[in-house]
Order: sequence, then C-alpha cells, then structure tokens
Amino acid sequence: MATTNSQQKFTNPSNYSFPHDRLNRVLRDPSKIPLVLVACGSFSPVTYLHLRMFEMAKDYVRQNTNYEIVGGYLSPVSDMYKKAGLLSANHRVEMCTIAADDISTPWLMVDPWEAFQSYQRTAVVLDHFDHELNTVLGGVQTEDGEHRNVQVMLLAGSDLISTMSEPGVWSHEDLDHILGRYGCFIIERAGTDVDQAIDSLARWRHNIHIISQLIQNDVSSTKVRLFLRRGLSVRYLLPSRVVDYIDENNLYIDEAAAAEKEKEREQQQYKKESCA
Repeated sequence: MATTNSQQKFTNPSNYSFPHDRLNRVLRDPSKIPLVLVACGSFSPVTYLHLRMFEMAKDYVRQNTNYEIVGGYLSPVSDMYKKAGLLSANHRVEMCTIAADDISTPWLMVDPWEAFQSYQRTAVVLDHFDHELNTVLGGVQTEDGEHRNVQVMLLAGSDLISTMSEPGVWSHEDLDHILGRYGCFIIERAGTDVDQAIDSLARWRHNIHIISQLIQNDVSSTKVRLFLRRGLSVRYLLPSRVVDYIDENNLYIDEAAAAEKEKEREQQQYKKESCA
C-alpha cells in the first residue's frame, strides 16, 4: 500500500523553502475544487512547449472540469537521474526560474526541492507538493474564509503516459498512487498513440485527462540541444532570456567545441603570462 503524505518523511535540500509567492490563496469560485499542476521533467533546457502546456491545461480545466487552478510548478529532476544531455541542476533550475519570470503566467513557479537532492520517484514528488500545500500551508480559502484542500495533479506529455502503460517500467503501487490519488493532465504529442496507452490504464481512466494540441508543437529539449551543438539558432524556441543564459554560459556545446574553447583560453592565458 502506498505511503500517504501524512506518514511520509521528507528530506529537504539545505536552505530550502517551498515557493508559494504566486499561489492564489483565495478561491475565486467556491463551487470549484482548487487545483495545482506539477510538471516534472529534465527541462534541459526548458522550452516554450513546457510553458505552453500550462496554458493548454488552463483552457481545458476551465472548459471541461470543476477545478480552479490556483498554482502551477516546474519541478526539475535531480542530477542523480543520469539522463543523457542532463545539465547540472543549478543551470536547469536557473533556466526554469528565468522562463517563469519571463512569461505572463502569474501563477507559475519553480520548485527546486526535487532537483537538489537524490533522485525522487514521481509519486514522492507529488506527495511533497501535497504536504507543503495542504499540511504546511493549510490549503486555500474561499472568500468567506472556508478552508479547502488543494488537489495536486501531474501535468505531462503523452510520452509519459506511454511509459506508464509499458509493463515493468512503473510499479503498480506508484501508478495507483499517481493516477489514483492525484491524477494527471496529458498533452498529446505527435507520434504517440495515446488511446492505446490509455487502454492499458483503464482502471484510472476517470483521473486521466487528455488535452489535444490544437496547434501542433513538437519542440523538444532534445532537438534544442542538437541545434545548439550544431551552432544553429534556438531563438523563439525558448524564452529570449533563457537563450541569452545559454549563450553567456556556453551551455550544450559539444565536447570538441568545448575543448577548442578551453585551448583558446589557455593560449590567451599563456600570451598574457609571456607578456608580463
């Protein structure tokens, strides 16, 4: 049986505090259920599609559900995830923070809790949000002062739901915890058979919301990294300030280019010492 958040003991990174400055603490419509969306991922780097997911979810929630969004979070994965192309957590959290500040979604925040410690399962990450929002902060209130617990739900692309339907990739306990206790909003992506994946997860179908992309966007972090390694522009695929941050810190250049830059730096240093 999955551990509930009241029983779970969480280990926080040093100097950690849960970000909630953009959380709407007062529910506008008392007939609605307060909702927080959590997007877990590498975000290496964060793209406009990652940010666009929250806006697509907002439209879907407003038109098709009884929820009211009170907050949204980007939760970058730990360095211990060991995924190819995974930049250090410091850079990834900083880029997500820049992106969240650069757009006009007033309820989007970045939580570094997952990033700056050992690898945490998605089920545990959602428990962490539930604990911080409902146990520590005490949920939200209606305009009349009535207390309401916040419903936490996962926001992800359809590639995630495909892995959930593959035998042996996710434990049944974690699937039941994520999809049963919390639920998810899934953004359809080209090339993914969502219907087939959903068939394998029929037990939790009531808690899985599929959101169609009315304008197809197949920008991915993998493609962005490939462009950068080839010296191609990624402007307008990412927020401008994130592009500037990548340029300023020489991120995602391939090893050969990195070695060449280091060689040039050493030569310049040698010349300075020779002239001294």
